[in-house]
Amino acid sequence: MHSRNLHSELMNTHEAKVVIEAALLTAEQPLSMPDLRRLLDDELNADTVRVLLDQLRSDWAGRGLELAALSSGWRFQSTPAMRHYLDRLNPERPPRYSRAVMETLAIIAYRQPVTRGDIEDVRGVTVSSSVIRTLEERGWIEVIGHREVPGRPAVFGTTKEFLDDLGLGSLAALPPLQEGIGDASLELELQLTGASDVTSEQATRPIFKPLSAAVEPARSQTASLPMS
Repeated sequence: MHSRNLHSELMNTHEAKVVIEAALLTAEQPLSMPDLRRLLDDELNADTVRVLLDQLRSDWAGRGLELAALSSGWRFQSTPAMRHYLDRLNPERPPRYSRAVMETLAIIAYRQPVTRGDIEDVRGVTVSSSVIRTLEERGWIEVIGHREVPGRPAVFGTTKEFLDDLGLGSLAALPPLQEGIGDASLELELQLTGASDVTSEQATRPIFKPLSAAVEPARSQTASLPMS
């Protein structure tokens, strides 16, 4: 009797793994833990589902697809090695963004939470409303509050969609700053738009004021921000 119950439990777990795999392969958006548990009618707890996800990740290792844990959930995505080949099926280039847009995004990503004034202090130039609007419409940044100073300026931070588009699970996974925000903006552009024709020289032009040593501490603080 005990043997039959154990065999039944193992079969149910295997079936659940197959269902999760099918759902992840066909989902248009990443699936969160609540999504996956609802898929299984809450018959398995979160720890068991995570074990199955780890098994799926191992099953797909070394193939053209990989199971990635993102900010908003899990999804299957092509591996970096496949990008060169898959681009042949979609020759249209993704939208290209101006340096002002990508630099503003990089500053928000690494120094959030920041106001428009904070961004202008780093860039040394005025940040136009169109730049902020472009990033908001793309879904990469959002207003996360207001600073309690005269005028109560909006405070900006990046979104889960931003991390999903980068294929990252949290802000802590952002690559560390090396040469400054300029290089970071180039790296973000390469990852988000596939702009392989951008050269490193474009990211190192002297367009920023010198960055203070507070940049790295600011990034380490944002890594612990809750992803609600």
